[in-house]
Amino acid sequence: MKSIISLVLRFIPRPYLQLTGHWVARMLGLFYTGNNVECPVCESKYRKFLPYGRNTSSRENALCPHCLSLERHRLMGLYLKRKTNFFTAKLKVLHVAPEYCFIDRFEQMKNLDYITADIESPLAKVKMDIHRIPFPDNTFDVAFCNHVMEHVDDYILAMSELHRVLKPGGWALIQSPQDMKYAVTYEDATITDPREREKHFLQNDHLRLFGRNYGRELEKGGFRVKEDRFVMDELSKEEVERYALPSEEIVYFCEK
Repeated sequence: MKSIISLVLRFIPRPYLQLTGHWVARMLGLFYTGNNVECPVCESKYRKFLPYGRNTSSRENALCPHCLSLERHRLMGLYLKRKTNFFTAKLKVLHVAPEYCFIDRFEQMKNLDYITADIESPLAKVKMDIHRIPFPDNTFDVAFCNHVMEHVDDYILAMSELHRVLKPGGWALIQSPQDMKYAVTYEDATITDPREREKHFLQNDHLRLFGRNYGRELEKGGFRVKEDRFVMDELSKEEVERYALPSEEIVYFCEK
């Protein structure tokens, strides 16, 4: 199963996967019936989640067959429920590179004015380049932009644009892959070969790998950043296993 999913992720273009992947995953989920793990996004339960990853180091117990949430999405969903007013306050929300598991759920929430945007995703309503967000200053209460900053040409400009369109007092979740062995962000513009990029930056379409200083990088965009060790400090081992969460991921809560 891991090998098949890895090949699909590597060789089928992402827009096609975004449109059709949920049907395939739900069929596979029929073979994973059980009650060992639970998705806090869609509340589905399984014996275990599907494996996920582009290469031989793909992760076991990662992908929810019903809503396609990964570990980071389940963490975000749980964090929003337990530590924010996202499900109760009236909020105008910008979701950049929207994840399939959230779109329908957030669109149905009566308290949200919810806008999705991306440069290429067929799931997003607004086509835009994050370097030039086509909304006025101080438009949104909340912004989500996860696993994007490792792809863009100028991540400081992209962060600044998100900061610009937030209202004063607004907040954003802007997560990215990190390697904690690096004190600072690892970049090398001379690495252009896709195979070398995958070796150095985890994927062939990544331009950098953020290190322990990621919170300071977000501050360069103008944010006040709280590095919230929600999983490590507030959740039990049983909850981490039940929801299959990334046990060492820091949530970067960014405020304007």
